[in-house]
Amino acid sequence: MKPVLTAALMILALLVPSLGMAGNGLIMKQSMHSVKDTLDKFEAVLKKKGITVFARINHAAGAKKVGQELAPTELVIFGSPKMGTPLMTASRKIGIDLPLKLLAWKDDGGKVWIAYNDPEHLKARHQVKGRDKVFGAMAKALDGLTNAAVK
Repeated sequence: MKPVLTAALMILALLVPSLGMAGNGLIMKQSMHSVKDTLDKFEAVLKKKGITVFARINHAAGAKKVGQELAPTELVIFGSPKMGTPLMTASRKIGIDLPLKLLAWKDDGGKVWIAYNDPEHLKARHQVKGRDKVFGAMAKALDGLTNAAVK
């Protein structure tokens, strides 16, 4: 399943050359750094802000273990119960999308991209009512955190 998602995101990156919303609930941005450096910067910013990093998954290393090749592709799973709990009390099923995830990959053209779920998409997907301020704060925080990682 993970290679399929990675391949789909790589194809999407080729089809969507601009930054921002990809039209499928993902926000994508191009990074000026390698996949590793982008996620190292992202983790450092998260830790500085007191946001928990739950895991970092190196999909390319996993592919190598089974004798396959995959361009650099890594995922960071992160979150904050302070922000996530109010959303889960409104709709427990949003827990399928929390904690949040950030994917970084190198496309076939050598560009590095990141992608994450748009909070507005999560709100609509899970039909969360009465938490607009939380989703707004989440969107603003994600934009700032990811901008710091890609610049």
